[in-house]
Amino acid sequence: MSETADGQMLISATWGLGSAIAQGEVVPDRIVLSRQGFVRKIEAGRKHHRETCEHGLGTMPQAVPAALVSEPCLDAGQATTLGRLIRKAEKILKGPVEIEWALDDEGFKLLQARPLHVAPAHVPDEIWLAHPGLNGHPAGIGWGSGRAVVVNCECELTRVAPGDILVTRVAGPALSHILPRVAGVVAELGGSTSHLASLARERGIPMVLGVLDATRHIPDGSQVAVDGVAGVVRWLR
Repeated sequence: MSETADGQMLISATWGLGSAIAQGEVVPDRIVLSRQGFVRKIEAGRKHHRETCEHGLGTMPQAVPAALVSEPCLDAGQATTLGRLIRKAEKILKGPVEIEWALDDEGFKLLQARPLHVAPAHVPDEIWLAHPGLNGHPAGIGWGSGRAVVVNCECELTRVAPGDILVTRVAGPALSHILPRVAGVVAELGGSTSHLASLARERGIPMVLGVLDATRHIPDGSQVAVDGVAGVVRWLR
């Protein structure tokens, strides 16, 4: 993303093909850069598997070596180089952009660029700040609250009523049909640039992804607030 709500740039990265990010199957690295392209922070993700391409066989899942699961995919120099390319795409489209990229032996490739809607940060009521919370990757838009419905299987989605907050493990594209009726989504896997996060931004639905052990910590039926800009989810005791 060429611009976040707090005026910075954001890069998501994983090993292998980008489909693992798009499908919300991993927690990607989160790299924050200033608008001038300087690296502010590199947060390693949880990338336990990757999608690879085998000649004649198509894409295939592959376990990531243990030493690389929490190892950043890009170093600061590579992130800075990619940041410059993002800014060039922004100038061409004349506004904030969301891009898809790849890195091979020949260097970076920009695969796609599309306009990005940037929402202002929401100032929550102080009552929420006194309650427990978890941090994750913000989808980049919205703030909402409602009843938490913890779902561990797609067969349980019928429990989700209009205005509820869906709390689940994988925020994959299969959940897109439920977005119109939820007030927010919290997921243990996925990142800001997943396909479902893009859909949430288009529909103005707050979402926080990559929240470690969310289905275990957030009580089913509790009142939950989701900040899709700051990347924080809190619940009433």
